[in-house]
Amino acid sequence: GFRPGDRPERDELARTTLSRDFRRFDPASARIFLLEGTERVLPSYPPRLSTSARRSLERLGVTVSTATMVTSIEGDRVRAVQGENESTFEAKTILWAAGVRASRMGRVLRDRCGARLDDVGRVFVEPGLSVPGNSEVMVIGDLANCPGTDGNLLPGVAQVAMQQGRHAARVILGRTDRSTPFRYRDRGSLAVIGRNHAVADIGRLQLRGFPAWVIWAFVHITYLIEFDNRLLVFMQWAMNYFTRKRGARLITNEKAIGEAAERNADG
Repeated sequence: GFRPGDRPERDELARTTLSRDFRRFDPASARIFLLEGTERVLPSYPPRLSTSARRSLERLGVTVSTATMVTSIEGDRVRAVQGENESTFEAKTILWAAGVRASRMGRVLRDRCGARLDDVGRVFVEPGLSVPGNSEVMVIGDLANCPGTDGNLLPGVAQVAMQQGRHAARVILGRTDRSTPFRYRDRGSLAVIGRNHAVADIGRLQLRGFPAWVIWAFVHITYLIEFDNRLLVFMQWAMNYFTRKRGARLITNEKAIGEAAERNADG
């Protein structure tokens, strides 16, 4: 079965960010459970980086359970199965991070263009990103069911959508033929876990910990539009890093929520 780990010791969000925002309870007393259906966290990363990510999460106070399938969510209860053992977790806050259905635009394309959809509503596309039978209609991003050169489905992440967008633009401008297949160039993957904790899989380079976290921050700032935005974000991140302050403010009183809504409506 599942046995809770030790009490969190370095949960950045609970012990630093939210510690002064609540009067009736101590956020540091909160317990965080991560239920992963596969054999390891971040299964798309090399095993070495997955192990590092799990250790970082556990150091932050997260109780990690792998090979654990959620069978139902009922109110404040989560039922899960690990092997032959079934357990129930009681929680006021439940975050589902196992994927969502695609945009309803997929159903629109199905009804109007005869597009074929997969189980989650993504549109099957030709190698050139067009809808089969409708070469003038192109689908990109996480709405497209588009396999890579290895036959595996391309992930719905930003760098895939950006490269697909450039390919579609070249087709629209007549610089590329519609039948030209889209080829995704994997520039690597980054996953941030917490303060000074990240993993990076970039070609033959595999990094973890602080070096990977620095690369993650640099890449995100680099992809921002305009120099002013990059400078502003860099200054905010630097201030938050050295002061350990983050802009998390919660309104938990219903009266306060109503008053805030009225002010927004008047403004």
